[in-house]
Order: sequence, then structure tokens, then C-alpha cells
Amino acid sequence: MATTEGQRTLMPLNNRQEKFAQSYILHRNASEAARSAGYASNTANNQGYRLLQMPEIQERIEDLEKELETDVDVVSEIENQYTYAKANGHTNSAIKALELLSRVRGNKSDKGLNLDPEKLEQDIIDSLKILGKNKVMDMVKKCEF
Repeated sequence: MATTEGQRTLMPLNNRQEKFAQSYILHRNASEAARSAGYASNTANNQGYRLLQMPEIQERIEDLEKELETDVDVVSEIENQYTYAKANGHTNSAIKALELLSRVRGNKSDKGLNLDPEKLEQDIIDSLKILGKNKVMDMVKKCEF
């Protein structure tokens, strides 16, 4: 490959390589993507691995990922899942939804937020109800009040 001012000039992909990159976006499995692109089943594992090592393929996969669009409001969907889980006593699901929300939203400072103490207290009470009496009592014992 030729280089230009320290950067690689990537070769264009052939049809099978392009199909592999597109299929990889869908399956997230190199062997499955290789089979979908027309590589033989008995060599799909090796071909998939080899193709994923190619800078041209890696760049194309990144480009395809950037092009993906969704009509789903991810934050709203996760919030809905949390609300449902909380209302139906699904503790693990509620906690998982909160974890996902914290990742999506990132660590944001509370500065400038107008926290309603009554709402905050009610949210804590609701969360404690989800956890159940035994778990809450175990947690309280761990506190050093």
C-alpha cells in the first residue's frame, strides 16, 4: 500500500469484502459474515478473522456504523423499561435499566438541578420497596450511622 504524508492509502474493497463488512455490522460475528459474503463454510472462520485484520475492512465497518440511524429514542426506551420494572417489582431489570441510563447519560454534575426533596424521598422509598425488606435491612446494617 502506498503512503501519503504518513497516512495509508487504503485499497478499495471488492464485492465480497464489501458484503462481509455489511454483514458484519448485522451479525457481529466474523464467521457468519464471511459465510454471508460467499466464503466457503469450512474456511469461514479463518476468512472472517483475516478480513477483520485488514485496515480497509476495519475502516469500512467504522464508516457503516456511523451511517446507521435509528428512529428509536434509546433514553426514553430505557426509562420506560425502568418504569415498568420498578412498577412490577423486577428488581434486577430496574437496576440494569438504571445502569444503562447512567452509561448513556454519562457522569453529569448535579449543579443547576432543582431537586424536589419530596420527589427524591418518594423515589428512594419506591426503590426500597423494589429491593424488599430483607435486602434493605441488610443494607442498613452496613451503614455506619
